[in-house]
Amino acid sequence: MESLIYSVGAGISTGLGALILLFFGSFGPRTMAAFLGFAGGIMVAVSVFELMPEALEIGSMTVLVVGFILGCGLMYLLDRVIPHAHLSESDHLDVENPERLHVKRGTVLRTGYLVFAGIALHNVPEGLAIGAGFESSPELGLAVAIAIALHNVPEGLAVAGPLRAGGLSKLKVLLFTLGAGLMTPVGTAIGLLLFGLSPVLVGGSLAFAAGAMMYIVNDELIPQSNHMHSHAANAALVAGLLLGFVMFG
Repeated sequence: MESLIYSVGAGISTGLGALILLFFGSFGPRTMAAFLGFAGGIMVAVSVFELMPEALEIGSMTVLVVGFILGCGLMYLLDRVIPHAHLSESDHLDVENPERLHVKRGTVLRTGYLVFAGIALHNVPEGLAIGAGFESSPELGLAVAIAIALHNVPEGLAVAGPLRAGGLSKLKVLLFTLGAGLMTPVGTAIGLLLFGLSPVLVGGSLAFAAGAMMYIVNDELIPQSNHMHSHAANAALVAGLLLGFVMFG
């Protein structure tokens, strides 16, 4: 039950991203680059210093390697079927002012719906990661939930930007964004149904979570943040990694 509560908290952080955009405007490129880089550093620290060692302890090296590869593979397949939204892609979202896109509203709105669907599906394995963490220990579960919550705030911006630019009301934009985020506890609930089957499955799930999170960092957070402002991104990545090591190492 505790894992579901924290998973809901991580999921609704997408709504925080939407609220920032709707009421305060989006961040500038340097600030967004730093935020993405910091989230990436935290996620790397959680994966390397917590998830992988715990997976090895509960399972075995084989379980760790297979689970890690499966986590990366699932995120890759999701990207192939429904490409994830990239904040740095100007044809999807103008980071500095997403409501001034020079395209027709209908096209932007369709893009917004695709972004919503993509992020919603990507959030399911992230919820599984939170559940696997809590199955191992409350401290690890909380660490994973914090890392994913940080990652979900800019995802909220990615969903809200094109939906708002496409003409949806603020309330509908917020509801869509929250809906995408709340797929996270769905993934956690699925995990809770499976984790009781065997300790090996828990170890494999922790490795799976590490693989999924490392894929997200390498495929999304690092490229996007460097595209926006490489120096701010790298400084924030180092800061997030060091903070994560202090907290979770």
